[in-house]
Amino acid sequence: MEFAELIKTTKVDDVVLSCPGFQTIQGTLAITSHHLLFSSQAEGDREQRRTELWLLIRNVDAIEKSIQNLSWYQSSWTNGSPPENRLANASGTITLKCKDLKILQLEIPGMEECLNIANSIEALSSLESVMMTYPFFYRPQNTTLGTGWLTHITEQYYKQIASDTGAWRLSSINADFGVCPSYPPLVIVPARLDDGILQKSARFRQGRRFPVLSYYHKKNGTAMLRSSQPLVGPNRKRCHEDELLLTTVLEGGERGFILDTRSLQAAKQARVMGGGLEHRSCYHGWKRLHRALERGRSLQESFIKLVEACNDPSAHMDRWLSRLEASKWLSHVKEALNAACLAAQCLERLGTPSSSAASTPPMRTPGSSRRHPCFSFSLTASGNWGASSPSHWNSVSISCWHSLSIAMPHPAAHSWATTRKKGGCVK
Repeated sequence: MEFAELIKTTKVDDVVLSCPGFQTIQGTLAITSHHLLFSSQAEGDREQRRTELWLLIRNVDAIEKSIQNLSWYQSSWTNGSPPENRLANASGTITLKCKDLKILQLEIPGMEECLNIANSIEALSSLESVMMTYPFFYRPQNTTLGTGWLTHITEQYYKQIASDTGAWRLSSINADFGVCPSYPPLVIVPARLDDGILQKSARFRQGRRFPVLSYYHKKNGTAMLRSSQPLVGPNRKRCHEDELLLTTVLEGGERGFILDTRSLQAAKQARVMGGGLEHRSCYHGWKRLHRALERGRSLQESFIKLVEACNDPSAHMDRWLSRLEASKWLSHVKEALNAACLAAQCLERLGTPSSSAASTPPMRTPGSSRRHPCFSFSLTASGNWGASSPSHWNSVSISCWHSLSIAMPHPAAHSWATTRKKGGCVK
């Protein structure tokens, strides 16, 4: 299949581009195999200034199109003129909703051109073959390979830990992704355990994600591990190798926390499906804590409501704040931030090892089948500052508003954030 077969109109002039928070621009729109190009020519005070937009077509998540000025449908206006003349004044609008939350609106003269552009974008943004995507067609000017994401970063991190302690080792048990498809080839595990124990522990964990070191707190020697839920099941199965793995992390009279992102009730119900939780009598020295965080469909619906509210410029402040509150997105952000801060507090102040557990099926990133476990942490202890105190939540709230105003400019959002920073109050 050739890209030329999918591109019905390659170039259109006098297109008007509008985006929330920016001025409208008129220019020329062109479609290539992988990019949507827009170029405008605007006069400045002393020189010509050109505005260009390069949009990767795979970044388009949804397309909406509408046609205006279809006066030729009314028989009183046609006067017997041919259809091609009657369509001359027709125009269309294409709304592109991108995966990075940007919303672009293109006003295209001519109904045929508008439909051709929309159909071309839809076809190019939904190519099934991976070999047709942009990375396989990109030809850099300089073919010299750089450092990229710091090659062998796991080895470098391990060397830093090895210089402080001999309790950990670097294992290549997952070199061919045969043990766990969602773990890297190299993992850091307790030095006293061989790979045979790790393999048996992996078979006892959902997705074969056995406990591995994620972070080592050099200040007090505290370690944070991550894993998925144990496959206890309704028969309350046990795995001595998995118990030994977590017990080995604790030294002497230390104690650790197993931080679960599910509620206790949800964790118990998971036994019916073959999952479950670590029994306290089997994992000596570990205390299980639960922090229920929303996930899946409810979180996605909340995010959609947030995007819709932030991209409605016609809404006044009171209505916008009402829609924002109804989305419950900031509540999810608040819970996630509090949980992360409490995990850091656990590592810094209490100095106890912790292990995180994820219960739901692995999350999938857009356009990828590689699985990534999603983790959050919590510590329920008296006297912690994560109990949603007003002053703490105000500081978090202001930071959230600042990020929102950058990603999706909205008059109401900017006004509210400015008012809060000045010490004002919204009624």
